[in-house]
This record gives sequence, C-alpha cells and structure tokens, in this order.
Amino acid sequence: MSNNEPILEVKNLRKCFPLKKTLMGKVTKELVAVDDVSFTLMPGETLGIVGESGCGKTTMGRAILKLHQPTSGQIIFKGQDITNYNSSKMRDIRTKMQIIFQDPYSSLPPRSTVGGILSEPVMVHNIVPRSQVKDYVLDLMDKCGLRDYYYERYPHEFSGGQRQRICIARALAVNPELVVCDEPVSALDVSIQAQIINLLKSLQESMNLTYIFISHDLSVVKFISDKIGVMYLGSMVEFGTKAEIFANPLHPYTKALFSAIPYPDPDVKMNRIVLSGDIPSPANPPKGCRFHTRCPYAKDICKEETPEYKDYGNGHFAACHLLQ
Repeated sequence: MSNNEPILEVKNLRKCFPLKKTLMGKVTKELVAVDDVSFTLMPGETLGIVGESGCGKTTMGRAILKLHQPTSGQIIFKGQDITNYNSSKMRDIRTKMQIIFQDPYSSLPPRSTVGGILSEPVMVHNIVPRSQVKDYVLDLMDKCGLRDYYYERYPHEFSGGQRQRICIARALAVNPELVVCDEPVSALDVSIQAQIINLLKSLQESMNLTYIFISHDLSVVKFISDKIGVMYLGSMVEFGTKAEIFANPLHPYTKALFSAIPYPDPDVKMNRIVLSGDIPSPANPPKGCRFHTRCPYAKDICKEETPEYKDYGNGHFAACHLLQ
C-alpha cells in the first residue's frame, strides 16, 4: 500500500445497543452510541477525536477495531472491507490494529510479570522465533522507556506512568500500523502526561504509526493531531485538519469546546460559551439536529430536520443548519 492511499476509511458507521426486546427477540428500543460517522485517515497521520463524556468516542474506536460489531456502515482497512469479518478472519488483521486503553491500572493482568505480558502476544502471533522473544521484548521495553530489570516485575510494583508505558509496549509488540489511543493520558498526572505524549510522538516517527487519539483535553489533541473530529451524541459534527479546525471552527459545539480551553494568563478575560442544559440521552435523542436543545443559535429548522454533513472547503466538514 502506497502512502497516497488511505490506511483507514470509515463510511456511515453506526453502532446500536439493544435496550428492550420482545419475547421473540425483536429489538423495540435501542441506544444509538455511534451514528453515521465517516472519515478517511492516511498512513502516518494522527486523528484526534474530542467530545464530552458519553458522546461515543470510545465506542467508535472499539467498533473500528471490531471489538464491537458495527450495526451498519463500512470499515475499510488498507483496502480490505473488514466490516463483516469473523473472529478467525480478524486474527491476521489484529497484529495491524491495536488499542491503548484508558486505565493502566485495570488493563494489565495482575498475576503476570511485565516480561510475560509483553511476550504473550509476540508468541501467539509468531512475530519472532521463540528463541528471540526475550531479546525482542527487552528491545521493545527500551524503546518505551522501561528498564530491563522490570522484566521480572509485576504491574502493582509500578506507578501509573510506568504502567501506561507497559500498555504502550504491549500494543506495539505485534508491529501494528494503526493504534487507537483511548484517552491514554487522562488517568495520569500532568507532568507524566507530557512524557507519555512525547513518547507516543517519537514512537510514531520511528515506527511509522497511524493514531486515532481519543481525548477530552483539547490542548493535548492540538499538540499531537494532524486531523480533528468533534463528536456530539454519537455523531461527527465537525471534521478537518488541525489548522482548519482551530483557525476557523464552524459548528457552535466546537466553538463552545474551544472557549473552555484554559489560558495560562490570569489577566486575559476568556469569552467562555456556557452551554445550557444537559446532554440528551442517546437512548432517546432529540429530533432534528441533536445539538439544538443546547445550542444558543438554534432555529425552527434545527428542531425538525437533521443537518447535512458536508464539505465547506479544504476537507473541512460540518453538520449545521446555520452554515447552509
């Protein structure tokens, strides 16, 4: 695959979870966690996904990796439509698509040593001959900033930042090309966050990785991303390059998120956009534009019709009636 071809294409991705069923098994009520999400990602790029808690960021990431089976839509990875692949077909793809989980405390098995945790995927997928596994793992640990004598230690002996380095090493053990980073620094101290972000950037350059970086922190997303997608209640409301999104945010929700970024000068007065009300339930989303219940600029059409998600130039997509 050349660098001119996308590594990942997501088309109209939708993921629903059943809430109520009849005795015959027919779904009568469902929770729409991800609704009609589309984007394209090129090799070596980082896509930052931002939005409030519960907007479907993590579910989208897991659906792309087929940890959740998508309800509808298409996932095309390196030219292959993997949407309907079963677990045995996905086995070969698993080495190319990995995830770094949010919580480094619960995502590591407590009864395995670091060496065991990192060696297992290498042996399961036959990455190197058995005789070379330990040397391979020690080299990987060194790349991730882990000392060689950690090999025999257990996860409870490490701090949060060190555990997240172990999680990163585990994800990279099988030489992936696409890594979903599910809020990898949100559980860490601010000083450690910077170290982990810099580690991810250096590993991306040395291993030619492509990232989907899910985060609440817009400052982190601005630092690490090439493209940014803004999600609200399961839908992608805005998508574009980092330069376009930060220079010219189009959607009212994106503008509200950006107004909440803290500025390090106490004398600068921030024009904070405070959204009224709470996020509606994804089990019972509002009709029309899903953001209209909290949007300060909502019109009558917003309450009735779903806005079209379209390109406003330079690959800058948005879904808002105010722009049309």
